[in-house]
Amino acid sequence: FLVLVFYLVMIYSDYTGYPFPTAPPVDPFAKIRVDDCGKTKGCFRYGKPGCNAETCDYFLSYRRIGADVEFELSADTDGWVAVGFSSDKKMGGDDVMACVHDDNGRVRIHHFYNVGQWAKEIQRNPARDEEGVFENNRVTCRFKRPVYVPREETIVDLHLSWYYLFAWGPAIQGSITRHDIDSPPVSERVVSIYKYEDIFMPSAAYQTFSSPFCLLLIVALTFYLLMGTP
Repeated sequence: FLVLVFYLVMIYSDYTGYPFPTAPPVDPFAKIRVDDCGKTKGCFRYGKPGCNAETCDYFLSYRRIGADVEFELSADTDGWVAVGFSSDKKMGGDDVMACVHDDNGRVRIHHFYNVGQWAKEIQRNPARDEEGVFENNRVTCRFKRPVYVPREETIVDLHLSWYYLFAWGPAIQGSITRHDIDSPPVSERVVSIYKYEDIFMPSAAYQTFSSPFCLLLIVALTFYLLMGTP
């Protein structure tokens, strides 16, 4: 009987020209809006001056949505990008959220806790409404996590202020490996989710002439050239 019904439906669709209903299309990943930085969300940009969420070495944004905080992360990597919440500027004892690109092409949100220099994955994951994409050799993701959580060592309360640790690197079979640079960037001061700023941090390639040593060298060279000019 079921075979007969299926056959009749097939004939009906052929004669009427009406196709079978299909699954609704999946919404594409909405691009990160940098115009909102410093206004309706806080942002950190690391890399070349003037870079955005698609060109910075690393990008992070945060904004409050009801009882949650929405985070957006993006980095120039084919592996993983993460943010850590720390009571100091050092790696160790930190709550970490990472977006990991696996071998199936998916980007999934993982929760880690830094034990010294090693990241241990925690089964309890506070992330929700997660989405991610791997395009143009970049891992980009968006997720929410609650502002308040029950007191637990591995999950911090975001209503408190923390130093933010920024990191990214390669992944092997969906597992994170060591970050790309030896000294990943860290926020200069503790970050409050109740204050939206747009903060730029130059990468090492653009810090050359801003270091005190280089400035002193430039002054000395300029003085030498002026003194040597007849």
